[in-house]
Order: sequence, then C-alpha cells, then structure tokens
Amino acid sequence: MGIPLLQKLFVGSYVVRQHLAGRRRYPLVLMLEPLFRCNLACAGCGKIDYPDPILHQNMSVEDALHAVDECGAPVVSIAGGEPLLHKNLPEIVQGIIARRKFVYLCTNALLMEKKLSQYRPSIYFTWSVHLDGDREMHDASVCQPGVYDRAVAAIKQAKERGFRVNINCTLFNTAKADRVAAFFDSVKAMGVDGITVSPGYAYERAPDQQHFLHRDRTKQLFREIFQRGRGARQWSFSQSGLFLDFLAGNQRYHCTPWGNPTRTIFGWQKPCYLLGEGYAQTFRELMDDTDWDAYGTGNYEKCADCMVHCGYEASAVQDAIRNPLKALAVSLRGVRTEGATVPDIRLDRQRPAQYVFSQHVEQKLHEISRNRREVEMTAAE
Repeated sequence: MGIPLLQKLFVGSYVVRQHLAGRRRYPLVLMLEPLFRCNLACAGCGKIDYPDPILHQNMSVEDALHAVDECGAPVVSIAGGEPLLHKNLPEIVQGIIARRKFVYLCTNALLMEKKLSQYRPSIYFTWSVHLDGDREMHDASVCQPGVYDRAVAAIKQAKERGFRVNINCTLFNTAKADRVAAFFDSVKAMGVDGITVSPGYAYERAPDQQHFLHRDRTKQLFREIFQRGRGARQWSFSQSGLFLDFLAGNQRYHCTPWGNPTRTIFGWQKPCYLLGEGYAQTFRELMDDTDWDAYGTGNYEKCADCMVHCGYEASAVQDAIRNPLKALAVSLRGVRTEGATVPDIRLDRQRPAQYVFSQHVEQKLHEISRNRREVEMTAAE
C-alpha cells in the first residue's frame, strides 16, 4: 500500500473537517527545507545555486517545529538540499512525530546507511529516496556515477531494519516509457512501499534547462508508462489516483499552491515550493497576503508547463472529496491511457514572467552579514 491506512484516515478526516468548516484554502503537506546545502549537484536542480553564506545556514530545531505547529498540515515533507547534512535533523524528525504528523524524509541516500541508527521505525515516518530511474538514468540525472547503487543498498538496509521506504522519481524529456515501467517493476521487487512520481519543473536557475517536460509531452509520456502497468494499478503509488489520472491528461485541474506551503531559511516561500517570488514571516501572512490568483497555469508564464505533485496533488484530493465516486472509479479501473485528453487550460492570458529571485538572495546575505557584525560587536564588549 503506497499510503498507510492510518495516514489515509488522518488526512481524510482532516480534509473533511476543512470542507465542513467552509475553508477554501488550507495546507495538506508542509514542505520543510531546513537547509539548501547538498552533497550532489544535479543538473535539473535550482536549490543549491546560492552563495556559500546561505548554503551554510541551518534552520534551528525551534524554528522547524514552530513551522509545523504554525502550519498545522497533517503531513510534513522534509527536503533541501540534502536534509541528512543537518546535524539536528533527528531531533526535528522526532519532534514532528511526537506531534502525530506523518514525516517523509527526502534524501539522495548518500548518507542514509550511516544515519539509519539515528532514527526509529514508525508508522509516522517514511524515508523518501530520490531515484530518477534505473542505474544509467539516475546517475545521469544526479551527474555522478555510483549514486544509484548506494541508494539501492541504503533502501535494502532500511527495509531490513523495519522502516517504511518510498522512492521519489522525477522524469525529464529523456525518459522512455519502457525503461520507466521496467524501473517501477524493479522498485516493486525491492520491496519499496510506494512511488512518488512527477514531471520535472524548470527551476529558473537550474544549470540544465533543455530537458524539462512540456505539458503535452508529459501527458503522452505518462499514458505510455501507465499503459504498461495496467493503468498504473501494477505499482504502488503514494499519490492519489486522480493525480495520476491528471498526469495522463484525463483531469483538468488548476493548481492549489497553498496545499503544499514551503518554509525555508528565508521564511514562508511565496507562492509555492517551486517559485520563490517573495517570503512571508508567518504562515498566516503567507495565506492572507499572497495574491494566489496571480499564479498557476494560465495565470503566469513560469507556471505554464507545471504539472508537479506539490501543486496538483492537493487539487486532486479536493476533487476526490467532492466527487468520491469518480475517485473510486479511477481507483478500480486504473488510469485511462487511450482516447482524447481533456481540453487544457488556455495560456493566452497569462502574465509574463518576472525574475526577482536575486533580490531575495541579496536581502538574505545582508541579513547574515548584519547578524555576524552584531555577534562580533557583542563578543568584543
């Protein structure tokens, strides 16, 4: 089962309570980034392209747990950077579990075997290992040979110790349906509990901008993949059936960026995990002061090709609550892989992209420099 039954019950009851309370916008998964530093330099990643003073910043345990309490989402995905480089991460994870939140610890697995003893198996805890396909595909994606083998070895160790383990797979325009399907079969044979799959998003500062998927190609690719897996029923996904149906072009969704709010060392990221166009100091400020209608496919040029789970999984979950019979039908018959796709969102009224990322970096560097001077002055006194 890709998602534990207890998690389904907790999240389902949480979503129903939000609907009964009449809340239009509410968080589903908190994306917590306690640092940006990483021990890999993947060509498709825009998360590590920061000056060293920023890469050396770590979110405190207190700030991390305050973000969990402030947000209130039932699921917390800890990403980065490489989270296992954070020396206080076990304390953060334990604090989240103590709050009965479901933790997905995202990792490239290079440090995973070394760090396994610092964590305990729990129904509330899942390792989410980054694997972008088979050995050749993954090592090319992360720009380093041997990473796939180390990740698979770490997965084996974690399963032997009783942990839940998922894989997090991002696909680019070089992906071939046959190879991806064979890779999913191999993941199933490893005993992995679930698969999180998503098309890559074109981070504006990523070194490689040539291999991100466009919407039409995304739908074609996922139809071809799911066709080889009995409408995706052959594999265990840690995602809703309606989101997988959306990837195959059978559902038309607008993104719900507030469903996966992101807290980084900069603050609460506006508007989502993938776009950093401003930061709020509090979660309430993020929710109340963000111009949500200015973003999303059809509204903003940067969002035109995005079909990533952190934007659309919450949309699919909300649809499942409103239309449970439709969700049940997709679950039983699998994802439709033939016939016409639904009409897509029009792009002729989207506003042009703005490039404001560097401003936030400069502001953070100024803050770090100011704090360092204050510490030095205090020490001199």
